Amino acid sequence: MSGCSPTQLAYKILAGFDKHLRLYNRITLAAKDRFARADWQAVQAAQKERITLYSEQIDLQTLTLIQQLDKPVISTQLWRDTKAAYSHLLQGHPQAELAETFFNSVFSRLFQHRGLDNQHLYLHSDAPPRPEFDGASISQSLPLAPSPPEAILTLVQAKRFSPAFDDLERDIALLWQRLEPDCQRLGLTHIELLNSVFYRNKGAYLVGRLTGPEHSLPLMLPIRHSPQGLYIDALLTDPDELSIVFSFTRSYFMVNCDRPAVLTRYLKQLMPNKGWAELYTAIGFQKHGKTEFYRHFLHHLAHSDDQFVVAPGIKGMVMAVFTLPSLRVVFKIIKDKFTPPKDSNKAQVKAKYELVKQHDRVGRMADTQEYSNFVLPRDRFDPELLEELLQVAADEVELTETEVVIRHLYVERHMTPLNLYLDQATPAQLSHAVFEYGLAIKQLASSNIFPGDMLFKNFGVTRHGRVVFYDYDEISYMTECNFRTIPKPRYPEDEWAAEPWYSVAPMDIFPEEFGRFLLVKKEIKQAFMRHHSNLLTAEYWQGLQQDIAQHRIPDFYPYRKGSRLRRVI
Repeated sequence: MSGCSPTQLAYKILAGFDKHLRLYNRITLAAKDRFARADWQAVQAAQKERITLYSEQIDLQTLTLIQQLDKPVISTQLWRDTKAAYSHLLQGHPQAELAETFFNSVFSRLFQHRGLDNQHLYLHSDAPPRPEFDGASISQSLPLAPSPPEAILTLVQAKRFSPAFDDLERDIALLWQRLEPDCQRLGLTHIELLNSVFYRNKGAYLVGRLTGPEHSLPLMLPIRHSPQGLYIDALLTDPDELSIVFSFTRSYFMVNCDRPAVLTRYLKQLMPNKGWAELYTAIGFQKHGKTEFYRHFLHHLAHSDDQFVVAPGIKGMVMAVFTLPSLRVVFKIIKDKFTPPKDSNKAQVKAKYELVKQHDRVGRMADTQEYSNFVLPRDRFDPELLEELLQVAADEVELTETEVVIRHLYVERHMTPLNLYLDQATPAQLSHAVFEYGLAIKQLASSNIFPGDMLFKNFGVTRHGRVVFYDYDEISYMTECNFRTIPKPRYPEDEWAAEPWYSVAPMDIFPEEFGRFLLVKKEIKQAFMRHHSNLLTAEYWQGLQQDIAQHRIPDFYPYRKGSRLRRVI
């Protein structure tokens, strides 16, 4: 080991974190300009750039330490002292919790995910306890009286949006028309908006609340572009509505945030059912979201006694999936060998999951968190599950007397598999789920994602009734696909031949075949054909490809139509 002291190591790691945060904030702060210019391609590029930035900075930081440390080894005393020195440096740091996660990432990368314990890492935070709710420090509030529209106008204008609104006073009149009954019923007297604007995709979002002596009401105002100028598109005041906007199925917000702990505390006040991991992830700090989830997971394990079991549903050809019934997540491990006809490999599957992480998920693909050397208590494993994991994923599983160590793991929100949901659905539920299924495929395709394997078992139903895709090993870009119509048979015998009478290249796709393996049940076929029969034609898919080629980025609204102030803009 070189003469690098624990204090020097701590300074170097914190300097690396501060550099990362400066670059991160530079991308985030530019969101306002990208929105003003309606440069949606730049929005997508910035999203990818910000996601990859963290790993790039961890790589650079690790390389710097390797160059300055002579054959780095895990010395408990050295890293215990380094962690203590780092904690001292973080006293009063406005992003202390994020800096702890950065320290964890550097250590894990430096020692290849060995030595992961609280002596070396911040498995439990040393940062100050979560702050009390403090809306005044990060928001602006005005009394609604004597003129509620004037108060709302003042707060919106303070954001200095560009370009100009088409008719902001008209929008606010529509807004107040909907708000007034709730304000009178609940005795709400003030309007409050966060200083920060939330940007994502083609929208900007003002977030805050309406308050009174006894009650409060969440408030979100989505702002969009039209040819005539900006307009307030919708009004959201229900915690569940906000929860969908902040969903794990959507891209991360770009939001300027000097004190993430204070901002997430505010958001938690608006959406009490959201976990801390979800909130940090939604505002772009997905790596700290991983940390928050892991801490919650350890706490949950200590306060529960159920066992890990095989996840319900049809077993996958690529992934072994299990769950802890008391925790609403699933754990996914890539199998050592894939069931035919799957012919990809582990590296390709990992690349697909990374593609989804960086891509616009448009509310239709579940976000995942990736972990290495994930340690679980062996006595909490159902014997049947452990036997299966050792059979299909032995390369990824290491057993000790007391632990199950999984070398590579994805954690994903638990949803009801669509095939199981359809089996138990009422006619109305089935109709809605099939409509949602087709809509999910169309929205993914419009965002340049072809799901590949569209079987119902690869989709899940959320608690809000939305259908979400979650099996990514066969996805591809729409631009890589060749959608074709099946040629007419040359002779009557062609239709009965074992082999097709036409050539088929690897990326050739024949949409008219989809119905043969998807629409077997009469009631499912009827519901599908009512709304989505165009998915069975090559022309529909080819039209989407033309839109993508011409950079026509569609509008996706993360809220219901009934929340919009006007139906047609």
